[in-house]
Amino acid sequence: LVLFVIILLPFDNDKTLVSSNLQTDSFKMPADLLNPTPELELKTHKLKRLVQSPNSFFMDIKCPGCFQITTVFSHAQTVVLCGNCNSMLCQPTGGRARLTEGCSYRKKVD
Repeated sequence: LVLFVIILLPFDNDKTLVSSNLQTDSFKMPADLLNPTPELELKTHKLKRLVQSPNSFFMDIKCPGCFQITTVFSHAQTVVLCGNCNSMLCQPTGGRARLTEGCSYRKKVD
């Protein structure tokens, strides 16, 4: 035994369907998930970003004494010394290396 149910919906004079009973309220998300802000993107975990990217980088550090430039990894795990005057440029921490006071740096471009 098969039952067919036919629902009749009212039509206007120009044969278009009237949706007076159907309400289509669009639900707005509190945040745009496909277009996150750059600040929000930096706060998220490196694997949970929209496009995965590492937190580490290489940088050029200028020695405050002799002004020689040395390339150092941002998360260096050993003490980095200047090759010219043997002054300490950065010391390791649990994450990023801490620069010595007076040292300036810039990120290396790919």
